[in-house]
Amino acid sequence: MPTGALYAIAYAALSAIGGLIGYAQARSQVSLISGLFSAALLLLGAWLWQAGIPAGAGLAMGVTAALVIVFIRRWMQTRKAMPAVIMIVAGVLAFIGMAVSLVGG
Repeated sequence: MPTGALYAIAYAALSAIGGLIGYAQARSQVSLISGLFSAALLLLGAWLWQAGIPAGAGLAMGVTAALVIVFIRRWMQTRKAMPAVIMIVAGVLAFIGMAVSLVGG
């Protein structure tokens, strides 16, 4: 399995867990739905990527970039570090890992 797909899977897990925690703590259905939907897209991207379909890498990296942007905006608006900073840092690291995997083969 390509290393980039593993980064996508790890970020998918973090997204799903974050959505579940958001729902458990604040009964936020938006957090639950967006976390699980993002995780599903990331897992689809990882699956396509490992199957050798180039669109998988683009999907996984696009969802990761979108989530990083969403959480940067949220952090700037609320100034609350949690969960934004974790998702930003993990997303940037995952994106870099995916990019290196894509370029490196």
